[in-house]
Amino acid sequence: MAVRSSLTVVLAAGEGTRMRSKLPKVLHTVAGQSLLGHVLVAAPKGDGASLAVVVGPDHQAVIDEIKRMRSDAATFVQRERKGTAHAVLAAGEAIAKGADDLLIVFGDTPLVTAKTFERLRDALKNGAALAVLGFHAADPTGYGRLLVENNELVAIREQADASEAERAVTLCNAGMMAFDGKTALKILERIGDGNSKKEYYLTDAVGIVRDLGLRAAVIETDEDEVRGINTKAQLAEAEAVLQDQLRRAALDAGVTMIAPETVFLSKDTTFGRDVTVEPFVVIGPGVSIADGAVIHSFSHIVQAQIGKNVSLGPYARIRPGTSLGEGVRIGNFVETKAATLEAGVKVNHLSYVGDAHVGTGANIGAGTILCNYDGFDKHRTEIGAGAFVGSNSSLVAPVKIGANAYIGSGSVITREVPENALAIERSEQVTRPGWAQRYRDGKAGAKKPKG
Repeated sequence: MAVRSSLTVVLAAGEGTRMRSKLPKVLHTVAGQSLLGHVLVAAPKGDGASLAVVVGPDHQAVIDEIKRMRSDAATFVQRERKGTAHAVLAAGEAIAKGADDLLIVFGDTPLVTAKTFERLRDALKNGAALAVLGFHAADPTGYGRLLVENNELVAIREQADASEAERAVTLCNAGMMAFDGKTALKILERIGDGNSKKEYYLTDAVGIVRDLGLRAAVIETDEDEVRGINTKAQLAEAEAVLQDQLRRAALDAGVTMIAPETVFLSKDTTFGRDVTVEPFVVIGPGVSIADGAVIHSFSHIVQAQIGKNVSLGPYARIRPGTSLGEGVRIGNFVETKAATLEAGVKVNHLSYVGDAHVGTGANIGAGTILCNYDGFDKHRTEIGAGAFVGSNSSLVAPVKIGANAYIGSGSVITREVPENALAIERSEQVTRPGWAQRYRDGKAGAKKPKG
């Protein structure tokens, strides 16, 4: 068997008018990652692979996502929408460079896997000029049917053109294909627009392959993997499928989930050993959770690193740029953002810690607010190791609290507090004996009815 090392991947980013959204279809997200991003991650890379992505006109946001996810990708614009083959040939310059294989995939199929792409290429290694990805549909209505004779694909028949017998076929076209690089461009350029819509359809490639005396094959996968997204309902269905896969993978890796169906993960979430996630937790993109951490109910985490043996929540909000060291305790109704909390820090109740560094073993009392924003700019707060910040305090950034310093409850701190110092900033208490009784008596007398 010949070794096939070079590969051109043409990925059609696609558009969608049924999403009822200003956001391009492929930029909608599933499990914290764009539809396009999922496919870009799965697409082959390295080892002679080149990636060409076809986008619609005026889709700079899509191009930006492509560059963010795959800096090696070339982009091509399909100025007119004239069918799937027309979209692929928008990247004709990349195809013409020649490669052992040409892989055609779509940007709205977020559940497709790298393994399936390899299986398509394997069919080419076994002598096929064209390999088409297919699936058995629970309800094949509306799909093109894959007609197979003697283990070879002989046609793709669209629903409107299918006979009664052909409509009974459940093996359907998923759209993705792999071409032998030696004949790919010749086949694609022979596809015509001789149909009622005057468009160029990739499905016509099967007939052309057979006319050339070459072989077309079918590679089968399950229906979930090739779900395309054209509506918000389909987006939600894909989310449900992927969440189920992610939860199962986490459970298999040893994560304890008390009610896994209530936990939402992102594609890139990573877990250490012996992690526990309680019900109704949402974990957004960019989160790693280390060994022994416990995430209590109703917590929300995005772009953060959770260290070993951290206790977080319930009802905690952990925002981007947060790093929690070993043994940190974050309690109920605590919010953090762009903050590093070193080992052993405690923030147990009703506090906000933003744009800050908190040293080892410091204690942040209930109701403490780090005032990091002045209406124009963000400023940082530095809290030293072992410092104690009393309840209901406000630290007005930029400000530094020294190691082992003590902040009296109810203080508003605007200047640096030295190491081991006590800082208290509040008005002197005034006590007036008997005032409350006299006040009540006066009010009661004022309300007596007039005779």
